[in-house]
Amino acid sequence: MRRFIDLADFNRDQILDLLALARALQDKPEPRALAGKILGLVFLNPSLRTLASFQAGMARLGGSSFVITPGQGTWQLETHLNAIMNGAAAEHIREGIPVLASYCDALGVRAFADGRSLNEDLREPLFEMIDGLCDKPLINMESAMNHPCQALADWRTMDELKVPARAKFVLSWVYHPKALPLAVPAAAVQMAAMRGMEVVVLRPDGFAMPPQIMDKARLAAASAGGSVTETGDRAAAMAGASVLYAKEWGTTLYYGDTEADSRLRADLSQWCVRESWFTGALPDAKLMHCLPVRRNVAVADEVLDGPRAVVKREAFNRLTVQMAVLHRMLA
Repeated sequence: MRRFIDLADFNRDQILDLLALARALQDKPEPRALAGKILGLVFLNPSLRTLASFQAGMARLGGSSFVITPGQGTWQLETHLNAIMNGAAAEHIREGIPVLASYCDALGVRAFADGRSLNEDLREPLFEMIDGLCDKPLINMESAMNHPCQALADWRTMDELKVPARAKFVLSWVYHPKALPLAVPAAAVQMAAMRGMEVVVLRPDGFAMPPQIMDKARLAAASAGGSVTETGDRAAAMAGASVLYAKEWGTTLYYGDTEADSRLRADLSQWCVRESWFTGALPDAKLMHCLPVRRNVAVADEVLDGPRAVVKREAFNRLTVQMAVLHRMLA
């Protein structure tokens, strides 16, 4: 494996193979599997779980890692092509990425959406450029429209919970005071579709998922025996649901327009997940969220602290599935 950029790059059998390896490495660690190997981690945006889990995973496999957070102890990196670099950035990624890749055996990069043009962000120009600059195995630690590491951990979490492959999976928009990227919801829809689930995207007006993301997921669902639909009707969406995946994202109707987004979400604070949301769902329906989550804004305490929430297990599984990815890349 040379690239882990998009779950859709792999077929179902390859994903199941990675999940089996994650389970095996959790049950029987291989503390010298990656002895002498070095993982470089470049965070153009903040992180908690991704940073810690990749470092811990590499260490548990016997390797080592270094972390670069541009502008914090290192030069600020410019990411735009044809930039006139007379501002804060002292170095361009066209030099920085190849140099960092030369110091390690694999490179992980986090680079969020630019957030100004939906069509541009859907094209993933920054991560595409990074891909072309890196001659070592490359891991997407969250890009403009994808987060395959989180998606793989979510798949493993549902497998552990014995959620049936054909179960109903509801991805619901939840409130946040500002617009957040589409990477996690896009990856979650794709993951659940590839798993063969009945996927329903629940969202208020103005926050529909881009057609490109939905069409891609529908192709995966058709191949796996599942389905993908979208609605604003909470009762219909939650009827018979096994999983409610709560996630915040920005408007797609006025993408990049901060003021329009703020006006659109101003009256949507009731989109905070409460126990009452699960009326009509299966009795043991679970609450998933990638974290970080704003308590009593996106999800209420009564749900996060109750038996439905599996958010900490999802976070733990980031470690196990990323160990599997690193093992396949470097062992």
